[in-house]
Amino acid sequence: MWYSLGKFIIKNRVVLLIVLLLFMSFMGWQALKVQLSYDFTKAIPTNNQKYKDYEAFLKTFGSDAGVMVIGIQDSAFYTPKLFNAVAHLGKALKTIPAVQNVLSVPDAFNLVKDSATEALVPQKIFHYPFNFNNQDSLNNDVAQFNNLPFYRNLLYNPETHAYLMAVTLNNDSVNSKARTFLMQRIQDKINAFQQETGITAHVSGLPYIRAIISNRIKQEMNWFIFGSLLLSAITLFLFFRSWSTTIMSLLVVGFGVISTLGTMVLVGYKITLLTALIPSLIVVIGIPNCIYFLNKYHLAFKDTGDKEKALIQMVGRMGIVTLFCNLAAAIGFAVFALTKSQLLKEFGVVSGINIMLLFFISLIFIPTILSYLPAPKAKHVRYLDNKLLERILVSIERWALFHARWIYAVTIVVCIVAIAGIFRLKSESYIVDDLPKNDKIYTDLKWFENNFKGIMPLEIIVDTKKKMGLVRSIRPLQKIDEFSQYIAQNPATAKPLSIVQGLKFAKQAYFDGDSASYTVPYESDMVFLAPYLRAKAYTNNKTGFSKLMNRFMDAEKEKARISVNMKDVGSIDLQKLIHQFQQKANQIFDTADYTITFTGSSVTFLEGSGFIIHGLKDSIFWAFLLIALAMLFLFKSLRILICSLIPNLIPLVITAGLMGWMNIPIKPSTVLVFSVALGIVIDVTIRFLVNYKQELSHYNNQVKQTIVQTIRYTGVSIIYTSLVLIAGFVIFCFSNFGGTQVLGWLTSFTLVMGTLTNLILLPVLLISISKKDQKKQEVKQF
Repeated sequence: MWYSLGKFIIKNRVVLLIVLLLFMSFMGWQALKVQLSYDFTKAIPTNNQKYKDYEAFLKTFGSDAGVMVIGIQDSAFYTPKLFNAVAHLGKALKTIPAVQNVLSVPDAFNLVKDSATEALVPQKIFHYPFNFNNQDSLNNDVAQFNNLPFYRNLLYNPETHAYLMAVTLNNDSVNSKARTFLMQRIQDKINAFQQETGITAHVSGLPYIRAIISNRIKQEMNWFIFGSLLLSAITLFLFFRSWSTTIMSLLVVGFGVISTLGTMVLVGYKITLLTALIPSLIVVIGIPNCIYFLNKYHLAFKDTGDKEKALIQMVGRMGIVTLFCNLAAAIGFAVFALTKSQLLKEFGVVSGINIMLLFFISLIFIPTILSYLPAPKAKHVRYLDNKLLERILVSIERWALFHARWIYAVTIVVCIVAIAGIFRLKSESYIVDDLPKNDKIYTDLKWFENNFKGIMPLEIIVDTKKKMGLVRSIRPLQKIDEFSQYIAQNPATAKPLSIVQGLKFAKQAYFDGDSASYTVPYESDMVFLAPYLRAKAYTNNKTGFSKLMNRFMDAEKEKARISVNMKDVGSIDLQKLIHQFQQKANQIFDTADYTITFTGSSVTFLEGSGFIIHGLKDSIFWAFLLIALAMLFLFKSLRILICSLIPNLIPLVITAGLMGWMNIPIKPSTVLVFSVALGIVIDVTIRFLVNYKQELSHYNNQVKQTIVQTIRYTGVSIIYTSLVLIAGFVIFCFSNFGGTQVLGWLTSFTLVMGTLTNLILLPVLLISISKKDQKKQEVKQF
């Protein structure tokens, strides 16, 4: 069949080439429309309870992830020059259309009781336009500001002289490609402030972090594609000494990249942190197709001296091998589509489809182009007689034939050490853990954690289960205050904001600004405060205190929101923290009358990370099972199947053990190593065993002679391919993201282990089962 297919391709090469080019033109046109994803909740399925809780929160209270923060630290903050510069920065930021509000010390307001209208009127503390020309004038306003406990540890930390500016951004702008331009405009204003004052400004907040990381993903994707193509080109040219074959191979993987981007558009997907890796993976996976086809072509031409016969033999011998290799790799990635995570589904669908498309591109394009190129010259096939590789392969043969016990012993010892390391593995994710520790995003985040106990949003919803339940008595507010004080005492969480803090602020205002009155109102206090808390149609109260209060209470006055900024504590500590808070909440709030829900961007992000990890673990199991079935179908032998799986399982075990001993946690970027490596390393096994099976009959079923021939016949191409694959994954080690770096070197390490187990352990296994078969036959004959 495959020989006939080779003849068909050579005969109809013009038509097939035209069809392929037309298809690639269409996919290239689609690829131009690809967009970057700005949705960070796709990791969680829509039926997940955490997702439902977060959507319900957004519907009731709006976004919690639209605030960007700017911080400075200087003991001379309350001097005219610096204070005015901060005020002017806030004013400049307000001129940006997507900036909805700016809150900082110069923007702070006080509540003043107006007895005539029974209203609490918000008034600016620092007099507009903040042009304090003398220190005394500024000090008078500072004294009034310091008398307001509401702002303490919210806008400033009196102990560290750190000051914060909160910039609220429009959600539509934050969740679109316009945010890149928005962040640049904000950064320009901040840079101007830094140049004017000479003070370093620290910038953070989820909108900022997400925008910067998204832009880096886009830049890295382009750089990885270029880098992987360049490294592959250099490696290919060093092997084959031919510009034509090098360019042909690059066109094959280039077509694969174009089809990948085109597929994303056709199925309605956008570029995410995971799908951004696919183009580079296509390059890495596509190059072995070219190497194996070219290697078989050169060997066949060396034997026959006829180019057309060599091409037909290339397709006939390597067609089925390449099909199953790509099929195994496609399965390794496509199983992600079986998970409930949309993020993983997209990765699985796009990668699975395009790995198989890569097979058809290789099958059509390589024989067609080679048929038009001149026959290989002596320098093009010189790599087949590489003396160094010959010595290495001869050593492998000797070990396989005469040192099986040593190979088994070393393998067992290494596996025992690796399994011990696996027990040290832990699964933990941080929101910014993939960034280098010296990255400004990371250092700025730590600055906010040190001075304001973090900026990651945690939202707590207190549901009284009845309409007006929050205002029927003072009891719910007292419970919320008690719970808020407990949260504030935790070293990982900042002072919470809720309706209670607003009422304390109002009570202080009612008692003429006495800071001792900044307490939860009593039932008797509410009698006098109630008229002042109602928004008056004839005042500006709707834009002041009432607006602040409405952000923390729903329209039915049934649910209250407690907003907490916290440190990026990681998925493990976050679960412990929420469990601790939940236990305390159960003590304070009667579960029969209240429902307490923990949500927010931090919770959903880390929940998504955990979901991805579990999905990847399940995917590895299904990938192994499906690949095993494909191998069983290909070889139709249970013993051969077992022999094929062991050399692929051991590298994964060793890699997992290495991660445990090196304290590399399981997270979305690192657990991806196992599926990627499994889908690629299995290629080596398939190529080795198919050649072994094809040659076995030629050597009268003499296993040892066949294995020697197989090692010599496939060893060169396996080693060359492994070197190209390792070079392709090494490019990831230059990423700005720690997880991607780890993905690069761990996958390279796994490929090295897979090459060794397939060239050394696999032959020993084949010889061992052949001896058992021989003994059984001798027993039967006896």
